[in-house]
Amino acid sequence: MYSNRFGRLVLGLHSRKQAAVCGVVQSAAGRSGFSWTAVCEQRTLRLQRGACLKSQQHTMHRPISARSASQTTVDPDEVRRFQSLATKWWDEQGEFAALHAMNDLRVPFIRDNLLCVHGAYHPGKPLSGLRILDVGCGGGLLTEPLGRLGANVLGIDPVEHSIGTAQLHSSYDPDLQVCYRACTLEELSAEEEQGAGQFDAVVASEVVEHLADLETFAFCCSLVLKPGGSLFITTINKTKLSYALGIVVAEQLLRIVPRGTHDWEKFISPVELERLLESNGFSVQSVQGMLYNPVSGAWSWTDSTAINYALHAVKLRDDPQPDHAEESSSHPEDHTAASHS
Repeated sequence: MYSNRFGRLVLGLHSRKQAAVCGVVQSAAGRSGFSWTAVCEQRTLRLQRGACLKSQQHTMHRPISARSASQTTVDPDEVRRFQSLATKWWDEQGEFAALHAMNDLRVPFIRDNLLCVHGAYHPGKPLSGLRILDVGCGGGLLTEPLGRLGANVLGIDPVEHSIGTAQLHSSYDPDLQVCYRACTLEELSAEEEQGAGQFDAVVASEVVEHLADLETFAFCCSLVLKPGGSLFITTINKTKLSYALGIVVAEQLLRIVPRGTHDWEKFISPVELERLLESNGFSVQSVQGMLYNPVSGAWSWTDSTAINYALHAVKLRDDPQPDHAEESSSHPEDHTAASHS
């Protein structure tokens, strides 16, 4: 576990960077011992003004497309909610404990599907050579494991302090090929220097249920993905059962997640999500149900998508070969089958 590694850094290693962190830990936690949350809070307070100013200046010089100028994926209420939790991402027993545990399912789900799509395998670093965008990365809970599998990962999030937490946490593992930016998906997709189709995969795990505009989300995912690139989503179905368990039980009774984290009206069914993605140039490859056990704190796969589910879609290639076009004119049904394979 990372906490064990960091404990060893605090107790025994002698680099200047680690010594500075020890000083922060001592001032934040005092005699009560180490607290990762305290480290993040100290950093947040120290960098707040400078980070906000930098973000505003960067936004002023960022080119925005006509679409993103009028439409945004960001819900200001959601930003404020996660701003208050920005220092707690790496508390494995805290508000994000369920997300830590979800890595047992979502990391292999992403890895295995990418290997099926791309075929190449690099022992020890199976995702080497792939570039992944983690949308709504928060503190980097999923970004880091994907980086450890060899992928070059960019994590983005509109919450500045969450990005600060992610950067701080990843800085103690110099081998990680991850970087972070405080920005939105539509802002990233509009940047000329990024170009079109730069990523092999886009990951949005437990994100779409917090967005203001899913149409803009799907459109921008298509823009930043290479043809044939993969989109991975985990989210919550819009059912009576998901309301009962995901909000009443999880938030109000068991307090597994903070009260007010979810809005049932923003949940989306797999059928609706598939329809949205297909209208934006994707072909859905698989949908798999997920189930959380609050007693054991573990996730498992299930045949039912009534509560949580994971989805894998692929961006259709928009550069058909001439011979394919010729075949489609004589056998349109074969072309349709191929485009959804």
